[in-house]
Order: sequence, then C-alpha cells, then structure tokens
Amino acid sequence: MSKQTETANFNPNDIGNTDNTIFGLPFTPETASLVIIPVPWEVTVSYNAGTAKGPQAIYDASFQVDLFDINIPNAWKLGMAMLPIDKKIKSIGNTLRKKAEKYIDLYASGKTSSKNTSMKNIQNEVNEACLLLNLNIKNKALTQLNKGKIVALVGGDHSTPLGLMQALAEKHESFGILQIDAHADLRDAYEGFEFSHASIMFNALKIPQINSLVQVGIRDYCEDEFILSKNDERITTFYDSEIKAEQYNGTPWKNMCAAIIEKLPQQIYLSFDIDGLDPKLCPNTGTPVPGGFEFEQVVYLIEKIVAAKKQIIGFDINEVSPGNDEWDANVGARLLYKISNLCMISNGVKTK
Repeated sequence: MSKQTETANFNPNDIGNTDNTIFGLPFTPETASLVIIPVPWEVTVSYNAGTAKGPQAIYDASFQVDLFDINIPNAWKLGMAMLPIDKKIKSIGNTLRKKAEKYIDLYASGKTSSKNTSMKNIQNEVNEACLLLNLNIKNKALTQLNKGKIVALVGGDHSTPLGLMQALAEKHESFGILQIDAHADLRDAYEGFEFSHASIMFNALKIPQINSLVQVGIRDYCEDEFILSKNDERITTFYDSEIKAEQYNGTPWKNMCAAIIEKLPQQIYLSFDIDGLDPKLCPNTGTPVPGGFEFEQVVYLIEKIVAAKKQIIGFDINEVSPGNDEWDANVGARLLYKISNLCMISNGVKTK
C-alpha cells in the first residue's frame, strides 16, 4: 500500500484513531517518510527518574494533537510512523536502573569503583549494556536509512540517540549537531558511566563525521565543560544567560536566530532535550533548571533553519518524563509533531 492510498480515506479533522500509528496517522513504517525509533531507557539518570516512560507517554498523548498546521498545508500528509516500543530494551533498562541507583548512592557517599568490587561490577555491566544499546539503535536506524527513510528518535534519557548519530555518520561525510538543552552534556564518563546522559555530546564529538556542535540555551554546566567548550573549536555555545541579556537589551529573537543559523553547517542533526524549555513546560523532566525557552521560540528557530535551506538529517527528543499527569507528554507530543513536519520539509518531502 502506498502513502497516497493510505491518505485517500483519512479524515484529519476526526478524533485520533488509536488503531493507527502515532498521532492517529494512517501510515506504517513502510509507507511513512519519517520513522521514529522509541527508546524507553534511563539507566544512567542521576536525578529524577521517569524518562523511560517518555516514548509511551508521548505516543498516548499524540492522539489528542490536532493535525492542522497553518504554516504547512496538509502537513499530516508528509507521513510519519513510529516503530513498536522494544519491550526487551525496556526490561533490561528497568533491571539495570535499579543496579545503577545502588551504584549512584554509593558514589554519592564517597565510595569509588576502584576500591569497591560491587560498584566496579555494576559499572562494567552498565557500560556494556549501553554499548549494546547503541549498537541496537544504530542497526535499527541503518535499516530505515537504507530504505530511504528519515529517522528520528524519542527517548528515554539523553544517552539514547548516540546510535542514531553513529548511523547517520555512515551515510553523511560530515554534519553538525544543533543541541537545544539546559545542560552542556560534555562530561567525560559522568559518575563512571561512559555512556551517561550527561556525556552524550562528549561522546558525539568522538564521531569523525561530526564537524561542529552548536549548543543553544545552556544554563547548567560545570567548569570542565565550560573549558572544553572554549578550547574545542568545533563547539559554539549560546548560553541562556547571554540570550536573555541580549533580549533585555532589545535584540530581537529573529536576530539571535540568524546568529545561531550562521554557525550551522548545511546538514544538521537536531538533538532536543526537553529541559531546554522553561520548566513550566516540562516540570517532571529528569533535571529541570530555571530559565529556558518558550515552546514557540524553539519552533520559530527551527522554522528559520528550514527557511534558510538547511537540511535536518535526523533528530531526537528526549528527557520527557510524564509524572502524574499528561502535561509533559502533551508538550512533548506537540513538539514532536512540529519538528517532524519541519524535518521532512527540509528534506524535500511533499504533501502530495
């Protein structure tokens, strides 16, 4: 069945059909232009847990999202679908999360893996499992990329998209990362975990094909991360405090977006940690930080990137934790819909 056939009898103004894929859309991974990989994983989370529930929560909330987009006529026809949530990954992650919590408690009390056998065993087990997860995601992504699909990822914590980045590196000679985040994520093996959520960009920069990292909205970082960002010529950081100062001095957001876009290469991977937003929009995320962006601010930035004819070759949204209500997931689902559509537009996908 083709994408055109699936859209023929679909009513985008009706209620979301839960028999269909994410957002109630009438596509399958075979007919969709963009395929989403859900990763329910949060093993190395060091503060509040819950992000492993993010993919399912976003999926559930997606059926309440209106498909009409005033800026993209017939946006729903672009075509996206989500792969099934991998129950094995979820189970392994839940088991290792309990062990990692024990490790982190010991670490916080001053103990180290070099002198504690139990900690060393957990550290090795977690690092090995994360390595296998990266390979799993890389293979899933390559399967879709080899079919000509655009691939996105929904976490889970921010460690999850490394495999997708590695897959894209096999398809592109060079590309940059646009990171929207409260945190720099440039720590080397944070708390002893090589693939920590706080180390994702440190690890990403090991990929030779990644030629630049543009960080936007950063407002929580350590001195080592600050020094690294200053000394590595590939990294450009637009700190939240500097963005706010420019706004207070009267600089329009449009002008600041232009400055960000100027630092981006032609091909971009977008990595979006939900805590890049103001925490009123994501109060249950793993590590909320005061400050951050409004929803429409980041959508505007991504729209300007697409208008500048940049290509978003893939993206991730992560650190959505549903908490006790649907608020975070509602925000995450709407963000996913907007970014997915803009990503497809940047790759030349048509609605016809």
